[in-house]
Amino acid sequence: MGLIKRLLSLPAYLPLCLIHALGGILGWLTFLSSRRYARRMEDNLAASGLCGDARACRRLLRRAVAEAGKSVTELLPIWLRPQRRVLRLMRGCRGWEHVEAALERGRGIVFLTPHQGCFEIASLYYAARHPITVLYRPPRLRWLEPLMQAGRVRGQVSLAPTSLKGVKALLAALKRGEAVGVLPDQVPNRGEGVWADFFGRPAYTMTLVGSLHQATGAAVLLAFAERLPWGRGYRLWLEPMPGALSGDKQGDAALLNRAVEELVRRCPGQYLWSYNRYKVPRGVEPPTGPPPGPPPT
Repeated sequence: MGLIKRLLSLPAYLPLCLIHALGGILGWLTFLSSRRYARRMEDNLAASGLCGDARACRRLLRRAVAEAGKSVTELLPIWLRPQRRVLRLMRGCRGWEHVEAALERGRGIVFLTPHQGCFEIASLYYAARHPITVLYRPPRLRWLEPLMQAGRVRGQVSLAPTSLKGVKALLAALKRGEAVGVLPDQVPNRGEGVWADFFGRPAYTMTLVGSLHQATGAAVLLAFAERLPWGRGYRLWLEPMPGALSGDKQGDAALLNRAVEELVRRCPGQYLWSYNRYKVPRGVEPPTGPPPGPPPT
């Protein structure tokens, strides 16, 4: 890991505008070299209903391709620069008053950071002020995990794996009045989700968020670190869930997906449309009705 980190450290200090430009190139190289990747992105965008006419859809696709590449190359400065230098990239925060109100209640905060914008920087920004435990899924590439751990576990960040042990760590943090971070649109494992519509198609959706809220009374906040144009940095948006979680798994999953949809609609180009949101996890019964796919033309 030491050698890999040293090799990546030099490009990590390039200007962010150049890192994002290289990311745009990487995004297009990936899109053009992998038909499977390209088809998934095209299908997910087409089925979302966000495109409008064909011209608008092509324009949104072009932006999404470039933004997906930026989400990869920007990991270099986020993970490898000192935390104080990473925090300089955050150009503003809207909605911090919701954090302060939640901390006053003392029941903890569940931050929901979808696959949109630079979700990696959101936890580091919060951890410069307060402790946070972030749920994560270990990468398939084993050599990447030490680098990822080193890049994420800084300030007051702790990591919790997607396992029973990890869920217990999240509950313990919330009961201490601390914050936890969850990717709400990450596909859960068998037995950890229900089918709920996401942009009009059934998506296996986690029930963890509702369970954490019911067990602790924690506040649930949406977080989105918007990628500013021309490498100018990021702006963090924080806001409460647009509705109350009731404890009903199906209803809470539907509310969770609607909340993420509303966030995506504000900045659709920065959502990771290449993510396989509609996959059927191993051992899970597929949803009833027609299989997920783009609307008929």
